[in-house]
Amino acid sequence: MIITKNQTAEKISLALKGRLGNTTAAQLENEILLVGETVSFLELNFDELEYISSAGLRVILSAQKKMSPPRTLLITGVNETIMEVFEITGFADILTIEG
Repeated sequence: MIITKNQTAEKISLALKGRLGNTTAAQLENEILLVGETVSFLELNFDELEYISSAGLRVILSAQKKMSPPRTLLITGVNETIMEVFEITGFADILTIEG
């Protein structure tokens, strides 16, 4: 998986490309751990993400907890397959998802 990071003082955007699976979840987790307290907005761009495993879901849940209000986690570019996973697992009810 390839992660492209764009950052300003208060916003971070992480664009994911490839597969977020058991062997790559730690890579995203490490990026999320680096998000400082001054960052109020985290975007995870899934435009080029092909697959997400349960390990990937765990990292997304951890990111949601870290970015709890008043901070924001936004997931964008979700394809039909990943959206179906979010709906089946109930993640669609707790995440802010666009596209």
